Amino acid sequence: MKIDFPHRQFAHCESGVTANLLNYHGLPCSEALAFGIGGGLFFAYVPFIKLNFLPLTTFRTAPGSIFKKATKRLGIEVKRETFRSPEVAEKELDLLLEAGRPVGAQTGVFWLPFFPPAYRFHFNGHNLVVIGKEGNDYLISDPIFEETVRCPATDLRKARFAKGALAPKGKIYYIEKMPDQFNLPQAVEAGIREVCRGMLKTPVPLAGVRGIRLLARQLAKWPAKLGEKKTILYLGHVIRMQEEIGTGGGGFRFIYAAFLQEAAGVLENDKLVDLSKRCTEVGDLWREFALIASRVCKGRAAVQDSFDDLAELLRQCAAREEVLFNDLRAAIAR
Repeated sequence: MKIDFPHRQFAHCESGVTANLLNYHGLPCSEALAFGIGGGLFFAYVPFIKLNFLPLTTFRTAPGSIFKKATKRLGIEVKRETFRSPEVAEKELDLLLEAGRPVGAQTGVFWLPFFPPAYRFHFNGHNLVVIGKEGNDYLISDPIFEETVRCPATDLRKARFAKGALAPKGKIYYIEKMPDQFNLPQAVEAGIREVCRGMLKTPVPLAGVRGIRLLARQLAKWPAKLGEKKTILYLGHVIRMQEEIGTGGGGFRFIYAAFLQEAAGVLENDKLVDLSKRCTEVGDLWREFALIASRVCKGRAAVQDSFDDLAELLRQCAAREEVLFNDLRAAIAR
C-alpha cells in the first residue's frame, strides 16, 4: 500500500511538508511560499525554558503553526488529531493510509532510524508525511531527504510518542477539502503582516528584534557568569538551534528572501524584490555569526574577545532586521 505522492526535497521539514501536501492536493506551491504564507519566520530567546537543559533559542514559530496558518489563510479544510494511546494512533494512521490519504505527523528525531546517528538528538518538532505501509514498515516522505524512506512501525511509534519538550502525543494532520478558488494575494499579505508584527511588536523583550538584543546582552556575560565549559555548551546549543534544527537563523532568512521574491510577483510590488536582497544579506550575517561561534566552540579563539565580537554581530543582526521589517511593513501598507 503506497500513495502516489510527489516527494520533493526541501531545506526545512514543516514548510516542506506543507508545500508537498498542497502540491499533492492540486495547489502548486514552493517551500518558500508555504513558509511565508504560514508566517514561519520568528526569533525568541527564552532563558527560563530549557531544551535539553539549555536555554531555548528559536528562529521560527512553534511546530505545526506553518501548516495551520498557511492552510487557514488559503481557505483549506484540515484535520489535526493527537492521541493518548499509541495503539489507537497507529490504527487511525493505517485507516487513513488505506483510504489513500497522505498524513503529516510530528515526531521526535531521536527515534527515527533513517537519520544518521550524528543527527539523532532529542528534538520533538520534526515533521514528515506518511505515504504508505508495506509489511511492518511505513513509507515516509521526509522533505529533508533526497528520496522517500522506510521506518519500522515500532520506531515510528516511539517517534510519535517521544517524551519531553514539544512532545508530539501522536499528532497527525491532513487536508480534508480544498476550496474551489484561492485568494493568494490576501494570504501572502497576511503572512507578511504576521512576521512583521512578530519581529517588531512583541509585548515582551524575549522575541523579535528585542529578543535578539537580549541574547546579545546575555551572551556577552556568559564567560564571566558561567565559566568556560558551560559557556561553550550554551553557545553550542545556540548554533545547533540556528543551523541544525529546521535550517536555522540564516537558512530561514534565505527561505524568507525567496518568499519575498515570489511575493513581489503575486502582489505586483517591485519593492519586495529589493527587500528580498536585503533579507539575503541578513541571512549572510547570521551565517557569519554561526561560523565564528563554531570556531569559539572548537577552541580556536580567545573566549571573552570572541564573545564580545559575537554579541556585536547579534546587535548588527537586530538593527538590520528592525529596519528591514519596518520597510517591509511599509511596502505592503494600504
